[in-house]
Amino acid sequence: MSCYLVELYTPNAAWQALPAAQRLQFLAAIGEGLGPLSSLGIELLSLAETDSAIAQASPHQFLGIWRFPDPQARDALLAAIEASGWYRYFAHMNAASGTGAVEAHLAALAAV
Repeated sequence: MSCYLVELYTPNAAWQALPAAQRLQFLAAIGEGLGPLSSLGIELLSLAETDSAIAQASPHQFLGIWRFPDPQARDALLAAIEASGWYRYFAHMNAASGTGAVEAHLAALAAV
């Protein structure tokens, strides 16, 4: 069963204080780490700036949307993100789920 991860993140003061050359070096390492993910069945759906012009927009500046074949692949990506030092430089939140359907979702909402 597929599962999904949505990341929302904004550069923090530590990132903004980092010299440009160090930022580029850090991002190059991140980019290199993305290459082998497809061999784990990890699919990157989007990495982009968020649209702040929509109703109820997130205050975060960027997002990542991922699809995984299983929770183990998701957890491998999350561990790699943490090991990279990413969370030092970005105010970050994650939301994860499995595949869902409207009827099951509405029933879960009704049960709360």
